[in-house]
Amino acid sequence: MHKVAALIVGSLVLVSFLSGCISEKEEVPTIVIGSKPFNEQYILAHMIALLLENNGYKAEVKEGLGGTLVNYEALKKGQIHIYVEYTGTAYNNILKLDPPENWDPDYVYEKSKEEMLSRDGILTVVKLGFRDDYAIAVKKEFAEKNGLQKLSDLAPYAPKMVLGTDPEFATRPDGLPRIKEVYGFTFGDVKQMEPTLMYEAIKNDQVDAISAYTTDARVDLFDLKILEDDKGALPPYDAVILVKKDFADKYPEIIEILKKLEGLIDTNTMRLLNYKYDVEKKDAREIAKEFLVEKGLISG
Repeated sequence: MHKVAALIVGSLVLVSFLSGCISEKEEVPTIVIGSKPFNEQYILAHMIALLLENNGYKAEVKEGLGGTLVNYEALKKGQIHIYVEYTGTAYNNILKLDPPENWDPDYVYEKSKEEMLSRDGILTVVKLGFRDDYAIAVKKEFAEKNGLQKLSDLAPYAPKMVLGTDPEFATRPDGLPRIKEVYGFTFGDVKQMEPTLMYEAIKNDQVDAISAYTTDARVDLFDLKILEDDKGALPPYDAVILVKKDFADKYPEIIEILKKLEGLIDTNTMRLLNYKYDVEKKDAREIAKEFLVEKGLISG
């Protein structure tokens, strides 16, 4: 009789313990991941969601939630829990810090990380490994013919070249004016146009160079060469994962899961993933899944 009673009591204790564990797990909310309205943001948001789901969490992606400030404010207010930002954007657009003499990537990363935490309680928990920078691109054929690898190499040719650029890059202080200031050359002519038209323009020899993004799939599609910003004239845009500090403190195990993405994606890889989305028209979640399976982070 005593053995039966002990067994019943023991069973009740075990059930109570397991119920407690289950209820604790259930207390973790559905993790909401925000994203800006463009290709790589969709892919990265789904990558984060899949990684969390593979570890037993519920996740929801808010595709194209809004621009920088919409996502950042949503994060501050707890309307989303995670999103991917870029250090140069945080430095310039969110924090509105004074531009340094030289856009050293490590300085911009550390300064933006420090200021977001002190001002808003926002933690930078993962540096993904790639940068989505503004850049100057030329045809590979032209670059090979003239030995062009970096922006400094462009100086003798720029006065005779036509640059196609979006209006923002043409006028913003940290864009084309900054290149002129740091490198000391000016393009012979500058044609402002929509980004979608720039690639057709260089393909058809209507312009000789264009402003581009380093992770843009069209760089490969149109057989272009990104010239290295060897003097650090333009801001660096390292991709980082942001969360609120109180969220990280409450769910440290989630932060450990996110850290599996640390340094995992270089610029060429991100460009390839964007190519699959923009050119091959694959679904963002499927692209993210293929990548994570290939890296052994989730099961197929």
